[in-house]
Amino acid sequence: MASRSRRPEHSGPPELFYDQNEARKYVRNSRMIDIQTKMTERALELLCLPEGQPSYLLDIGCGSGLSGDYISEEGHYWVGIDISPAMLDAALDRDTEGDLLLGDMGQGVPFRPGSFDGCISISAVQWLCNANKKSDIPARRLYCFFSSLYSALVSISSFLCMHACLSLITTQATRAGFTGGVVVDFPNSAKAKNLWAAPEHSLAIPTPQPTSLSLARAPHKKARRDLVKKSREWVLEKKERRRRQGKEVRPDTQYTGRKRKPRF
Repeated sequence: MASRSRRPEHSGPPELFYDQNEARKYVRNSRMIDIQTKMTERALELLCLPEGQPSYLLDIGCGSGLSGDYISEEGHYWVGIDISPAMLDAALDRDTEGDLLLGDMGQGVPFRPGSFDGCISISAVQWLCNANKKSDIPARRLYCFFSSLYSALVSISSFLCMHACLSLITTQATRAGFTGGVVVDFPNSAKAKNLWAAPEHSLAIPTPQPTSLSLARAPHKKARRDLVKKSREWVLEKKERRRRQGKEVRPDTQYTGRKRKPRF
């Protein structure tokens, strides 16, 4: 239990933990910069982005912009969201290329549907597993995060890096429409826990290199375009998708999707 108490997410709210002193570490500590860069490199590898063309990515818990720097170096564009004003100030001072937004991912990802080709989050999602005040319900905040992320992504993929709460996180991710499993990069590591998400049709097990949780975004938007809008198949697929998200849906009957006759 002693080692557990030393984890940052067990020390209080992230906006208080990541103060100006902590932000300076992410700017000046060469070891921390190197680790962050390598983790981002692995995240982009697991995204399986199309080669030779830039992608528009979301960096959740972007901090001082170290991950964003690597994303920019790889020729992609990005938007970062973080709950710590001090970390975002550090990113601004470093003149990072991405757009920055102050926000709490536990209240949802505030972007239009289909805004991003992919998403990364380095050591951030596990903060949602803790309740820092009475009104915080981890399961509810995780579901709010994943359901809004599901909507914000297009048909590429999402990679989320974390260190704990795999069971709680996967449960809420599945409710929001994701599916997947665990991929082990470093079997002997008790700390590193990552989440990888990709479209269902292209889901593949990444080459093992930290322990990883693999999720697939389902259903794929492209598949939905093949259905005739308002047809019975379209209605049934939409109802099934809402069931996977934990929403109340009327039972299917012989009348589901049937066109009504005009009334005069």
